[in-house]
Amino acid sequence: MAEKTPAVIVQTDGPYVVTGPVPLRDRRPVVSEHGEPLTWRSEPASEQRPVYALCRCGESSRKPYCDGTHAKIGFDGTETAPADSFRERCADLGGTGIQVSDDRSICVHAGFCGNRVTNVWKMTRDTDDSVVRAQVMAMVERCPSGALSYTVDGVEVEPALPMEIAVVADGPLWITGGIPVQRADGESFETRNRVTLCRCGHSSNKPLCDGSHNEVGFEG
Repeated sequence: MAEKTPAVIVQTDGPYVVTGPVPLRDRRPVVSEHGEPLTWRSEPASEQRPVYALCRCGESSRKPYCDGTHAKIGFDGTETAPADSFRERCADLGGTGIQVSDDRSICVHAGFCGNRVTNVWKMTRDTDDSVVRAQVMAMVERCPSGALSYTVDGVEVEPALPMEIAVVADGPLWITGGIPVQRADGESFETRNRVTLCRCGHSSNKPLCDGSHNEVGFEG
C-alpha cells in the first residue's frame, strides 16, 4: 500500500492529524548568557506511525500527542487565521542586496530577530555592508514561523529544512519542508517552508501560533 502524502489536517475543535509518515522531533533554542536565542538544538526524531494526532487544546496529559481531552473540556478551536498568502499580508522592510519582508500576524515571538544590541529592523537599513547583510540573513532564516523572509534579486531565499514536525519546548508545533496544512473546513493554507501551529489552545489566530503560549505560561 502506498504511503499517504505528508500533510497536517486540522480537526474541528480537535487535534492535528498528521499523515505521511512525518518525523517528529523536539527542538529548543540555544541561548546566550544574556538569554538571547542564538540557534536551534534538535533531538533525534521519533519513530512514527503513518498517521498520528497531536494536541491542539493544550491540555493533553500525553503532550504532544492528543489524548481526547479537547472533547472533555469543550475546546473551541474555531479557526480565525486568514487563508491568503504571505505576500498579500507582509510589509516590505527594504534593504541593499536583500529585500526583507515581515508579516507580524504570524510572529511567534521566538526572539531570533534581535539581540541586546540590535535587531533585523534596525540592521536592514545598513545592509549595504555585507557583514550586516549576512547577519540579517542568518536571523531571518532562524525565524520558525517565516514571519520574516527575504529575497535576493527578486527570488525568495529559504533555508533547506527537512520535511518534519518539531515540538518547540513550551511553544508551538514547527512544520517545515513544505508540508501542507489543511483547515477543518477543507481549505488549505498557503504551503510554505516554515509554519508554526498553536498547541497551547489560546492563540487568537488559530490554528497558527501568535505567541500566546508565552502569555499563558504554557508548558509542554
